[in-house]
Amino acid sequence: MIQTTLINGAWLDGRRQNILIENGRFKSIGVPDDTGADKRIDAEGMAIMPAFYNTHTHSPMNLLRGYADDMPLKRWLNEYIWPFEAKMTPEDMVSGSRMAMDEMMRTGTVGFYDMYFHVDGTARLAAKAGMRAIVAETFFSHNIGSIDDYADTMRGWNSQTDGKTLLAVGPHAIYTNDAESLKKAAGIARDLGSLITIHISETKEEVDNCLKATGMTPVNYLDSLGFLGPDVMAAHCVWLNRQELDLMAERGVTIAHCPCSNMKLGSGRFPYREAIASGVRITLATDGCASNNNLDMREEMKFAALLSKVDGDVECLPAGMVLEWATRNGAEAFGIDGGVIAEGKAADCLLIDMNDFRMQPCHNLIANWVYAASSDIINTVICDGRVIFNRQRQCTE
Repeated sequence: MIQTTLINGAWLDGRRQNILIENGRFKSIGVPDDTGADKRIDAEGMAIMPAFYNTHTHSPMNLLRGYADDMPLKRWLNEYIWPFEAKMTPEDMVSGSRMAMDEMMRTGTVGFYDMYFHVDGTARLAAKAGMRAIVAETFFSHNIGSIDDYADTMRGWNSQTDGKTLLAVGPHAIYTNDAESLKKAAGIARDLGSLITIHISETKEEVDNCLKATGMTPVNYLDSLGFLGPDVMAAHCVWLNRQELDLMAERGVTIAHCPCSNMKLGSGRFPYREAIASGVRITLATDGCASNNNLDMREEMKFAALLSKVDGDVECLPAGMVLEWATRNGAEAFGIDGGVIAEGKAADCLLIDMNDFRMQPCHNLIANWVYAASSDIINTVICDGRVIFNRQRQCTE
């Protein structure tokens, strides 16, 4: 059955326009006011913007917001995070994911790439909420033996889903997985045609230890194992050189850049200029609430843009490019033909309040959205043509 929604009078390309959505896609832009539709949304005083795709997070870690702050990654993990997580039940994790999804929808995210444990609960919640999600079970060397059982779960889920919510595989990192577990995780994922995510080169210590142990940097080490490919989402990637970035681009790897988490844990500054020049696909992500401490992708855009400029290279990452990282590039990484407001594209979008004081005057809409606004000016969030959040109702549809 054809389902249609008409957005009336949204600001787009410098003028008010009516936008018709049909079966989850932007059917027509600039249609007459009296165009018929099953549902109408009054967008007077609002601009339409592409929605966000958060390409690396840990939803259940919303339960750890504010639990461990102001310390480096190794201490943070060993003394606080992993001991806390060892006590969490699957029910706890579902509670954390429910909080995370509510936060993400309210701040404009329609799709997220998660990495945690007992992920079928998170996947079910995402499907119920109408969000897009890739949910990866985390594996270490010590639990890689359980991946065969998970493969059965993943095979069943991915064969029955509508494609909006998928299970994936997430070997944690090179310092928690040996070569055999890395190869096994990637091999099973590829046998089933699923996706893979991993933390790569998050800290200088990780790189130094890998060089000592293998004579190679983490990226080259993973490539020697046949791990890298277009199905890999690589989180953080702070300590990379141009050769590694060129290799990742050649292999089709996608980077999930997490500026707030990287700064908060003192991990370092992403190599913006080199990464952009390499042509590797770069997306934007918040990481989990224990290391950010929120899931606000609009805020992440501003931090990424500003962090790129601290060494004086103010033209490296302009507002329009960082918006593409958070929207179009994320959609591509999800395998979605979207991330832009254009006819034929997936109808994932936001309606934002142009009357808010932070949006006035509006010399440049994108600059205001990246540098001046706040996510609380988001009025409506639409995913796959369906309203999943509206601020007036304060609830999902």
